[in-house]
Formats: sequence, C-alpha cells, structure tokens
Amino acid sequence: MSFKTIILEINERKIATLTLNRPDVHNALSLEMIRELRQVVAEINANSVVRGVILTGSGKSFCAGADLRWMQEIREQKREDRIAEATELSEMLGELDQLKVPLIGRINGLSFGGAVGLIACCDIAVAVEEALFSLTEVLLGLLPATISPYVLRRIGAPNARRVMLNAHRFSAEEAVQLNLIAKTVPANKLDEAIGQEIKELLCCAPEAVSAAKRLIAEVRGKEPDDVRSATIEKLANAWESDSIKEGIDAFFSKRKPAWNPEA
Repeated sequence: MSFKTIILEINERKIATLTLNRPDVHNALSLEMIRELRQVVAEINANSVVRGVILTGSGKSFCAGADLRWMQEIREQKREDRIAEATELSEMLGELDQLKVPLIGRINGLSFGGAVGLIACCDIAVAVEEALFSLTEVLLGLLPATISPYVLRRIGAPNARRVMLNAHRFSAEEAVQLNLIAKTVPANKLDEAIGQEIKELLCCAPEAVSAAKRLIAEVRGKEPDDVRSATIEKLANAWESDSIKEGIDAFFSKRKPAWNPEA
C-alpha cells in the first residue's frame, strides 16, 4: 500500500517505522494524512508479525499540528462537515492509541498542537533535547478538544491547565517533567535510544506484550475491587497461552525464547 503523506517501512525484525512525511509544512496534519494514518493502523493491526511501531517525522520537525490551509477550509464549511472531519481526527487518535502493538514516539523536533496528542497516544516517547512543544490551539481561538482525553490522561489536569490555557511553549526537559516524554537525548543519540527501546521490546513475548497493553487500557482509572475478577481471568488465560510454554521451556533449557531475534 502506497501513501502520499506518510511512509511505512517494516524491517527484518518486524518493527514498523511510520514517518509523517510532509516536511515542507513541518509534517502538519491534513485530512489526507489523518485518513492515511487510519489506513496504516488497520494494516498493522491486521499484520500478525509486526511487533512494534516507531512514529516519527520527516526532516527537522515531528509535527506542527493541523495544517493552517486545512483549517482555513474548515472555517468555511457547514457544521455537519466540520463534525465529520473532527470525527475522523478523533477516531484516528483512538485507533492509534489502541494499536495492538507498542507505539514508540521518536520525537525528532518541533511538536505543536495535535502533535502533542499524537505523542500522548504513544506508549513510550523519546525526544531530542532541542525539541519544543506547545498546545497552540488557543492562540487561534480554537480548543485542543479531540486530543484532550489523551493529553490529560498522560499529563494530568493540573499540568494541562499549565499548558493548555496559554499555549505555553515548553522544552523537552519540561516535557519529561510533565510526563509527556519518557526521556530526552542529544540528536545524535536519538536512534541509539530508540534502538534500546526496541531491543528491550524484542526480548518479550509478542502475545504477552499485546495482552499487557490491553490490560492497561482496561484497568486504568478503576478500583482494584472492580477489576479483580477480570484480572484473575486474564492471568489464568496467560497461563494457557503458547507464550508461557515457550518462555518457561526456554528458561529451563538455558536458551533464548523463539521470539527473541538473538535466539
């Protein structure tokens, strides 16, 4: 499948790299890009061999948020058309957030507006030290509405008040303090840092990793008593999986499990 606004590559280790590819406009989100991102998520979810996805941007920026020319068009639309396009954006974020395999953000530069929402949908995000972040919507009279559930879940309401109400521009170091980014590295160490994240991921059973990601989504924000029965069932299911058989056999055989590329 070919795309106009993104690049999808899958390497021999079954790690996909998804690159936002509109460098001339700092990889700004367009309706076409949103639709292509949805296609990619569906394709990856249908691909049983992909074990993880790296999300990054082409050129020096990660993503500048929504394309201003697209926003000009939206301003002239009928309300029902605005609702339809906002729905596409919202559904893309939800689908990216619920990607069945880990999503690792390789944040290579400027990340404004909707880019912060994309980062908040990542399971892990690593940024270059010089990256800048801002929720710029209010500067234009807009709201960071569709991204807000993911951003608030990641950074919390007090921090959201700090950065959503005034378009506060913040550094990668502050992004770590806000819990948006896991860590920062010099630009020349970014690929090495992402490589380490991938190395750790590939040591783990794909079946268990996907199940753990679903587990997090299902238990977050709930009281332990409310999910006790469900978590007991999930643990029992894990004991009946092929992964546990291979993992334990590999341990006692003093070998690496079959899912480890170094095996």
